[in-house]
This record gives sequence, structure tokens and C-alpha cells, in this order.
Amino acid sequence: MLAAVATALLAAPAAATEARGATLLTVTSETGEVLAELDLEALQEMPTQVYETTTIWTDGVQEFTGVPLADLIAEVAPDAQRISAKAINDYEIEMPRSGWEDGAPIVAYLNHGEEMSLRDKGPLWIIYPFDTDPAFRQEVIYARSIWQLDRITAFE
Repeated sequence: MLAAVATALLAAPAAATEARGATLLTVTSETGEVLAELDLEALQEMPTQVYETTTIWTDGVQEFTGVPLADLIAEVAPDAQRISAKAINDYEIEMPRSGWEDGAPIVAYLNHGEEMSLRDKGPLWIIYPFDTDPAFRQEVIYARSIWQLDRITAFE
């Protein structure tokens, strides 16, 4: 009986870890300190923004749901002056604070209400409201629209 209780107690932390979803986004400091490991549930608990927009990579109007990058950074790295965002395939961009302070972009985790697969540029994609302002239809903005996002490094 004692062995069964000990086994159950040892298994409890593992079960709790498994109950939490897989990490989709890791945010680190410039020194490599892990500031946050966010799963879908954690992202969905943050403020939500929905953009209906076209993109140069998809057909027709898309509906993206996600957390404003400004809110995400304010939550996990409020003193960040710039970030480096990196995709699963190691594509990497740099973005100054001015790039997220205006409320755009979002870190989208849903497209048309559905989670995005790797094949569909997910599970996370930095998205701008491209149709709302010509300023969002420039090469620098397209380059920052990183899909398959999985890492952010915050620099003070």
C-alpha cells in the first residue's frame, strides 16, 4: 500500500505536466534566462485580438485570432527594447519596440477559429492587419510576419 501511495505521489507532477499543453512559444532574455514557456492555453488567457485580412501568402480574407505582441511582451519582458523572433526552421527577424507598440501585430494561434498546423504556417504566426493601412504592406512588415514562430528573445 505504501509503495502505491509513493508511486502515485511521484507520478502526480508528471501527470500535471502532461495535462498542460505542449509549449508553443519560449521567451528568453538576452542572457538566455527563460522568461516564459507558453502553451496554447496560456496564450488564450492573454488579451485577444481578431484580424480579418488578406495576406500575400494565402487566398481570400483570413480571420486570425491571437494575442497582441505588445501585450505578450508587456507580460513577460516589459523592459524589452527589441526582440528577436525565430521560427521552427530558424528563420529569424529583429523587431524594435516601435514595431509592437502601436498594438499591431498579433501572435496568431487560430485561423478561421481553428488551430494552425505546421503545414498551415502554424502553430503561431505573427500577423498584421495588412488591409487596414498601407504601412502594413511593406517589405519590412512582410519580413516580420514570421510563421511557425516558436522562440522570442527579449533585449533590454
